[in-house]
Parts: sequence; C-alpha cells; structure tokens
Amino acid sequence: MDFERIAIVGAGAWGIALGNVIARAGRAVVLVARDARLADAMHRERRSARLPGVAVEAAVTVTSAIAEAATADAVLLVVPAQALRAAATALAGAVGAAGAQMPVVACAKGIETGSGLFMTEVIAQCLPRARPAILSGPSFAADVARGLPTAVTLAAHEEALAAALARAIGSPTFRPYHSTDVRGVEIGGAAKNVLAIAAGIVAGRGLGASAAAALIARGFAEIVRLGRDFGARAETLMGLSGLGDLILTCSSPQSRNFALGVALGQGAAGASASNKLTEGVPTASALDQIARQRGIDMPISTAVAAILDARLDVDAAIGSLLNRPLKGEG
Repeated sequence: MDFERIAIVGAGAWGIALGNVIARAGRAVVLVARDARLADAMHRERRSARLPGVAVEAAVTVTSAIAEAATADAVLLVVPAQALRAAATALAGAVGAAGAQMPVVACAKGIETGSGLFMTEVIAQCLPRARPAILSGPSFAADVARGLPTAVTLAAHEEALAAALARAIGSPTFRPYHSTDVRGVEIGGAAKNVLAIAAGIVAGRGLGASAAAALIARGFAEIVRLGRDFGARAETLMGLSGLGDLILTCSSPQSRNFALGVALGQGAAGASASNKLTEGVPTASALDQIARQRGIDMPISTAVAAILDARLDVDAAIGSLLNRPLKGEG
C-alpha cells in the first residue's frame, strides 16, 4: 500500500492545510475545488481567501474536475459533515469501478442529520466497494498549514490500512497515530463539537473557570458513556480524537463551535446558530436523538440541542443542569 498520489475533495481551509502537509510529506496531491473559477485562481495564484497568509504548496495541483480523483491511490473527503454524502456520491460517479478497494478518508467531525449515520457509514453507503477511514483529532487548519506541530488519529477497520495511510500523510510536524477503533474516533470528533458550544456558553455567560473545568469533565463523561455503548475503546476516548480534541475545542476562540457558544452565552439570538460551518449545530440534534434512542444519559448535549432548537433559553438550560439530582460520579 504505497500511497504516492492522494486526492483531496474540498478546497476549504482544512483541505488546503491537509494538501500542504501531505505535499510536504513527498506525495503528489490533487486538490479538488467545487468551483472552477476558484480552482483556477488558486492554482494560478497559490493562495486562497479561505486560509489567509498561507501559500498553497507548489506540489498541490488544484482542479475542479473530480474525475482527477479516479487516478489517486487514496481520497480524503474534506467537506463539512452534512455535505459529505454529496461529496461521496460525486466521487462514486467519478471513480466507478476504479474505486473498488480505494481508501476513502472522512475528514469531517459530525453525525449526519436525518439518518443518524457516522461519517464512515455514509461513505460505505455511497461507495460500498471502498475502504472507509476517518481522520480526527485536535487540529486547527491554520496551525497545520503553517507546519506547527500537530498530532491526530487516523482510523480504519484494517490495521495495516490505517498504518499505511498514517505513514503516507505523516511528517515530523504532522503525526497521525493509527487505530482500528473507527467508531470511537468518530464519536469523540462528533460529540466534542456539541460540548464546545456548551463550553462557549459557559464562557460567554461569565460562569468562571471552575464551571468551565466542570463542563469539560462532565462532558467527557458523556463521551465515555456514548462510546462505551458503541463498543469504543477507552484508550481511544482518552486519546487525541477524544479528550485531546475536546480540550482544544472547548478552550479556544479559534473553534467555531466555542465561538458560537460564547455568542449564545452573551445573548445572541438562536438564529445565529444557523452557520453551516459550525459542525456542532446539526450534530447536536442528531447526537441527542441517538442518546435518547439508546437510553444514554447526556444532559449537557441534550441541553445544547434544546438551546439550538429554541426549546430552552440559555438560563433555563443552565438551571436544568444545575438542578439535577446529586449522584455518584461516573
């Protein structure tokens, strides 16, 4: 499994960042943008407004032709979670029979609304002969694009595939640790976005550092309960794609989810939650639905979903959490 040519579908900030880091690792990279004019400008000028101040590496070929992905050894789908199905469907049409056994890596953190499917499940539906994988962990696009040290998790059902993909895209400053716990990695990435909105609300409401620490700890307990129900491994939830990503996203204004929570905590109308790039917004309702269906206690996530759906205001949601019966920790 020598992945010398890698296609990236999605030319947003994260797609550009991954394209840069993979090119620096010595791979040929094809970056597929949805808009032809955007692709032409980016290929010619080697820059994008999506990631200001960062040059697109010379080894990255930018195109709007998704058919170029058919010649790749592996494909990364770097689009928002709710757009992943459309991207996977387009990829399926482009690769056809050539896509058999092709590794397709989801680089989105979320749960599909309506279906309640995780990202690799969406890939499996759209590309049933492909080999789905997931890339997740504590990472901001600007840091990765600039070559700042970052560690993430890359999971696939086959250990050899996960390890080979990690070697293909890894470098001294971008370290993908490999795993076969696909669902555990997906749960951490999806749930932490919802919890980051809650952490932002705590900050925006000025509830203090003690409340922020408690929120992260009790939010992590929710991730553990959900992960345990799905058979996720403890080391995955405690690792980069679980606790690591939760800490980053719940503590930095660079996170769209945290920033949205701050705005809500400061009194912004719930309509501001409609930002499509804030992954935690659509994921909140999907996560709440899964928790209810499986009988998993996730009060913080449920409160966030209620705020975003305008079923509770911020103060009522905070009150509902603070007035829960005292119980043993777990």
